Amino acid sequence: FLIPSNLFAMVSLLQLSEIFSSEGLDSAFASDCKSFANELSELITKYAISEHLSFGKIYAFEVDGFGNQLFMDDSNVPSLLSLPYLGCVKKDDSIYKNTRNFALSENNPYFFKGKAAEGIGGPHVALNMIWPLSIIMRAMTSTSREEIAKCIKMLKFTHAGTGFMHESFYKDNPDKFSRSWFAWANTLFGELILKIYNENPGLLKNS
Repeated sequence: FLIPSNLFAMVSLLQLSEIFSSEGLDSAFASDCKSFANELSELITKYAISEHLSFGKIYAFEVDGFGNQLFMDDSNVPSLLSLPYLGCVKKDDSIYKNTRNFALSENNPYFFKGKAAEGIGGPHVALNMIWPLSIIMRAMTSTSREEIAKCIKMLKFTHAGTGFMHESFYKDNPDKFSRSWFAWANTLFGELILKIYNENPGLLKNS
């Protein structure tokens, strides 16, 4: 069971419940959605949170029905890193903060750090390939001006002169990339720039 997706489903079910309830559309359906969301929340708390030796209580990325848990994070959204962006948790939630520290460390098997940048990749392309999506999500979920500025600089200097975000790039050489056009990453990058412009416009000038 993919935990980020289940947390996202929980949020979406609560939103559905609110819409159908507030608009007087279908109270029974609204109740079912809320009940399912509450069940997901209980199960995630019970089966998807564990004590990590180095980071404390964190979310697992995947769990099965036999008590096993996989600890990693992936660059796609939903991801563990993106949970506040999706409305699943608050940025200052202690379990999320621990999970974030884990995801952005070399304890995460898909966190890569090289000459060009650092960020999360995944099993979809190749090892040592960083996805701009993860750098964008890192900035979107950060509470640190320094960290956000760092992310902007990494994104600025890894588009290989194309002016667009790519699916992934090699950690030591951004000229080696996959997908010259990746609308998902471009869209989220645009959202990030607007967010920074509205909240911390000085960061754009200094970056």
